[in-house]
Amino acid sequence: MNRFFRLAPVLRARKAQEDVARGAVLQSQAEIRHAQALVKRRHLELTGSDAPTEGTARAMVASLVARQSLAAGLFDAHRMVAEAEEATQEKMDELADAAKRRRAVELLAERHAEAVRRHDLALDQQNLDELAVTAKARNAARGVDGLREERANPLRHGHGSAADREAASRAVANSVAAQRPTYDLADPAQTLAARRAALLSAQQTARPADLSDDSTDDDNRSRA
Repeated sequence: MNRFFRLAPVLRARKAQEDVARGAVLQSQAEIRHAQALVKRRHLELTGSDAPTEGTARAMVASLVARQSLAAGLFDAHRMVAEAEEATQEKMDELADAAKRRRAVELLAERHAEAVRRHDLALDQQNLDELAVTAKARNAARGVDGLREERANPLRHGHGSAADREAASRAVANSVAAQRPTYDLADPAQTLAARRAALLSAQQTARPADLSDDSTDDDNRSRA
């Protein structure tokens, strides 16, 4: 299975397009704020320029022309706000479309990642199954029950459970220890004297038997 997502370059391109659209939306929103500030300033200028109530006709005409100019500027500012809002809406629609296109490729990437993960899990499970089968076959060749680890002879072949092998080993050790002679190390002199007395008694017991054997041999020779 190919672990590399083939549409990764497309996904990067879609993300770049979305970033560009987001930047355009931010710029349009800044233009809206600028136009709104211009409207507020033009409105204050128009409010501050009152129509003259006295003076020459030329001065009054000039004042009216100035107020008309301020009113036209205020109208232009309102038109700029409307245009900026309309442009911002268009940019937001473009951003939404770019996000949808990017999300569509991301879904494909997520599906590919999930497929790779499932493939890896299946491969790991297959390897574990192969190891289990191999271990079972090896234990069967050695005569071992793979589940309970029991064998026929717990000492020679290691059969049986761990508790059985430990109990058998302890019993053998106890029997060997019971067959060993015991010595009292509290008084070495008494121990040596007892061993010498045992040896002397054994020698005295053996001498009459030797003498009887010699006398029997002499009788046989005389008869011959």
